[in-house]
Amino acid sequence: MDRIEIDDNHRLMDTQGMFFKEFPSDFRQIRYFTLLIVQKAPPEIREINLLEQQISELIKNAVKHGNESDPDKLVKVWYTFSEEEARIIIEDEGKGFTAIKDWNEFNAKRNDCLSNEDYESLADFVSFRTEKSDDNDGGNAMFAALEYWNEGVVFTDKANCVAVGKTFPRKNTGIELD
Repeated sequence: MDRIEIDDNHRLMDTQGMFFKEFPSDFRQIRYFTLLIVQKAPPEIREINLLEQQISELIKNAVKHGNESDPDKLVKVWYTFSEEEARIIIEDEGKGFTAIKDWNEFNAKRNDCLSNEDYESLADFVSFRTEKSDDNDGGNAMFAALEYWNEGVVFTDKANCVAVGKTFPRKNTGIELD
């Protein structure tokens, strides 16, 4: 997966059977909110904090960019975990990630530079920025998300809700069943 999708009806958007939490947009509490969610994940898929880090980045984006750190606005999170899969849906009350098309184009050019080993041009595609970006923004969390969430990164048409999924390889137990 090398692009963000937009699809209200994507299978990753299905909340049926998922746990649900709702949080105020308090930037200081993001780690706590993340830990509340990750504690439901089986130890086999926690991958030395990568799952926690990815979920934290999604919540952070909803708080900072979506809800503009307004503590009166909520972040809604649906999640489910098994030994084979992690799925998360995060919705904020903001205007949405309106630059998805631009981000996808930027990322395609970035990937072209990488595949062509054009490291000189790659310097132009290190950080995705918009007029709303501050010194701490750069789209790097989204680059990492596309690599980590191997089932996809999907936004709704309104773009204020993102669903992600990851499948994990099954562990070989060494036990054969007849």
